[in-house]
Amino acid sequence: MRWEELDQQPCSLARTLSVVGDRWTLLVLRESFLGVRRFDDFEKRLGITRHVLADRLKKLTEAAVLVKQAYQQRPLREEYRLTDKGHELYPAVLALVNWGDRHMSGVEGAPIRHVHKACGQAMHGVLVCSECGEPLVSRDVDLHEAPALQGQLLPAHWHAKSRA
Repeated sequence: MRWEELDQQPCSLARTLSVVGDRWTLLVLRESFLGVRRFDDFEKRLGITRHVLADRLKKLTEAAVLVKQAYQQRPLREEYRLTDKGHELYPAVLALVNWGDRHMSGVEGAPIRHVHKACGQAMHGVLVCSECGEPLVSRDVDLHEAPALQGQLLPAHWHAKSRA
């Protein structure tokens, strides 16, 4: 599988990675969730080259994760804002942050506290089942291919395990 062909794969993770699957893109998203909107501010905060930043912002805009909006007409100046589609990436970014807080923080602990506005409590995101509300871990989830893709996506040993 070639990197530039990820968006053609019959896999939601591969297709998602075709949009957000490199470190600079994830850091641009982090900054977007922190309220950064302008090119120069992204550049300063990330220490990224203009060329790489322009490429990542273009890719996120083409994927409708960000949208460019004018904030000044003369001369024209635009900023990048998260779309609804972009905001929907927040749980994924929060999950990565939570993993980093648990496994990559130093002795000082997590660098940023996340406080839920509704209850005022420091929190960490938890992925839960949409149907019963139980917290999810990988061991508690079975995977089943779509009928049209039966036998094409999951490894052979997975099919044997599912039948057992």
